[in-house]
Amino acid sequence: MTVGDGTYLDRIIAEHRSRAAADRRPLEGLLEEASQCQAPRRFSDALEEPGLSVIAEVKRRSPSKGDLFADLNPAVIAEQYMRGGAACLSVLTDGPNFGGSRQDLTEARSAVNLPVLRKDFTVHERDVLDARLMGADAVLLIVAALSPEELATFFVLTQTLGMDALVEVHDEDELEVALEVGADLIGVNQRDLFTFEVDHERAARIAKRIPKDVLGVAESGVRSPSDAAALGEAGYSAILVGETLVLSDDPSAAVSALRGQG
Repeated sequence: MTVGDGTYLDRIIAEHRSRAAADRRPLEGLLEEASQCQAPRRFSDALEEPGLSVIAEVKRRSPSKGDLFADLNPAVIAEQYMRGGAACLSVLTDGPNFGGSRQDLTEARSAVNLPVLRKDFTVHERDVLDARLMGADAVLLIVAALSPEELATFFVLTQTLGMDALVEVHDEDELEVALEVGADLIGVNQRDLFTFEVDHERAARIAKRIPKDVLGVAESGVRSPSDAAALGEAGYSAILVGETLVLSDDPSAAVSALRGQG
């Protein structure tokens, strides 16, 4: 499944590519600056603990549902997630579609000692470098949004910077593309790009194709401890959960419940 297929991703990626084309900052200067940042926290290592790990997401809104928790305090919710036992954070930094910002990430990361994923639409080397400059320890690379050449280039750059890359796939063909570039952290998005519907069978099916030495992360549609339990039994090392947690009356308890069932 590609961006050209007419998914909701088309518009978002087009916006990001347009902004990237207008950005004239020299890559050499950004690379030098990013290389001098403090060493990243090890995102993948945090997911290798026994049991099902939770990547808890700081998410203000979604394109399909609108505002979820528009006025959330990134530092406060990050601390709540950590108290609940989250292994890592994911922070949306896309403003137009998700209401996120660079400041959300920096505030959340400063409040805790957990590794942080910059959840955004990476379409250029500058996006990877900006992620490191704002303090992110990992970046999201979406196979459906990138050419194989772009994916390989961005993946190598994350390694150069000492970061991790969560490479997101939606089907078996995309999984093969991810594995070909050497991805060792694979996110399987259960949400259909066309309909927005969650397909739990997708994650279970693709899990069987993920090599044992690759960490699998199930994304989207994890709403209950029973969902988490099923994904843990399917072989996933971690789940990435946003909407369920930000809408919870007690995010700490919600994270703990998901972990306990894993």
